[in-house]
Amino acid sequence: MKRKGLYFLIALALGGVGAVHAQDNAAAASSSTSSTAPAWPNGFDDRWYVAPTVGGYYNDTDRNTRSRQIYYGLSVGKFVSSNVSVELFVDRTKRRADTRVFGQGNTWSSNNYGVSARYFFGDANSWRPYLLGGVMGSYHHNPLSRDWAPAAEGGVGVSKAITDSADFRVEAGYRYDWDDKTQPAKNGYGDWFLGFSIVAKIGAVPAPAAAAAPPPPPQPDCSKQFRNGVNLCDNKCPDLPEGTIVGPDGCPQKVVIDLKGVNFKFDRPKKGETNIEPALAVPSSDSLAILDQAVDTLKRYPQVKVAVAGYTDSVGKPAYNQGLSERRAKIVYDYLTAHGIDPSRLEGPIGHGEESPIDSNKTAEGRARNRRTELQVQQ
Repeated sequence: MKRKGLYFLIALALGGVGAVHAQDNAAAASSSTSSTAPAWPNGFDDRWYVAPTVGGYYNDTDRNTRSRQIYYGLSVGKFVSSNVSVELFVDRTKRRADTRVFGQGNTWSSNNYGVSARYFFGDANSWRPYLLGGVMGSYHHNPLSRDWAPAAEGGVGVSKAITDSADFRVEAGYRYDWDDKTQPAKNGYGDWFLGFSIVAKIGAVPAPAAAAAPPPPPQPDCSKQFRNGVNLCDNKCPDLPEGTIVGPDGCPQKVVIDLKGVNFKFDRPKKGETNIEPALAVPSSDSLAILDQAVDTLKRYPQVKVAVAGYTDSVGKPAYNQGLSERRAKIVYDYLTAHGIDPSRLEGPIGHGEESPIDSNKTAEGRARNRRTELQVQQ
């Protein structure tokens, strides 16, 4: 039995090497991952775990002990890759010894301390068969010997996750013990074993990995696509007719060019007067500043067109006031063109005489406000 058990251990080890090679080739050909899998730092569950074990031995008849015996133990380990785990373990068995060899009432106990490795097949959430191999030191305690001997084991098993942090496994194998001191006529023993373990993992399960965001859609080339002067990539109102006055987002925008505060002295400008500053009400610098703001607005909105309109107060004859209003519109018109505004964007100059007053003509202040020009935006 000893030689047969040793041959089995060697064959099992060689078979494990072949199975590992085959599994590596299969893994390269196909793999699958779940979008809801926990986001393990190394891509697999690498938590430490403890595994209490209980099982039974079928003892080598050469031991001269009871053939069947319970054993129990404890392992501590972790996965070092998605399908390989390594454990440190300790286990103990206590056999009833043959009275003809060991005397009445004597026992043979063995304490084993070792390291084992398991190679698993299949997905971690399904039934996973595996191969087992390990080495250990075995301390024998019986009436004939108290000493250490090397030992090795090999076997097969199957594991199944029962919760996120616990697995159940059952394994069977063969353990060979090179004890040559307990019975000098015997040189080693081979025992079969069957064990059951609960694998309890230490630590929290990480949150599921977030699904990868889809790639953004390709962006159109809008370098040459404009509507109302706004790039179509930024245009929120691309269906507006060409020529509509719009803001930076391409949507309609009302442009107001306010010339309130640009007021003229009474009966100015005179016929033939071309310099606007002497015709403006004092202080003329305030009116010129407002005109310069109007020039800036027109330059910022090159699609805007305006009508230049002049007005008077009610003092004087209507015919005279009509001409005076036209001169006021003309002198503002000339100021705008002299400061870079294309005449094609200006309608007029138009005079409205004493029509459409904005204030009362019964007071000096009201008449001063009625002596004005307006830039009327053409929509």
